Amino acid sequence: MTNYITDCVSKDLEPIHRAEKLQQEAAKYGFDWVRSLHIIKKIEEELHEVEAVLDDRIKLAEELGDLIFSCINLARYHQIDTKLVLQQTNNKFVKRLNYIEDSLKSKGKSLLDANLEEMDALWNEAK
Repeated sequence: MTNYITDCVSKDLEPIHRAEKLQQEAAKYGFDWVRSLHIIKKIEEELHEVEAVLDDRIKLAEELGDLIFSCINLARYHQIDTKLVLQQTNNKFVKRLNYIEDSLKSKGKSLLDANLEEMDALWNEAK
């Protein structure tokens, strides 16, 4: 049986944490980007691949995985805690969506009564 450098990374880790650990192991052996701009170029490449397969759910899922992995790589490169920033973004999303809902309620409306344009304008106000 062959031993690989990634064998030390538990398969039981949460996916985000495992992605970080896999990337850290590879980086120990020089398989890492030299500059964050290179990672951004990779993210752009992955985003174009996502756009190219929007009509194929199976390929789209694969490409989205690659895109997310690349974004995690950028965060890892800059020593940013991906779980923490994702939680912060979740909280920001909830706060803004609650703002939209409260604003609509004050006008006697619900989210179902509003169109996307109206909700987007309120989203921008919440920023």
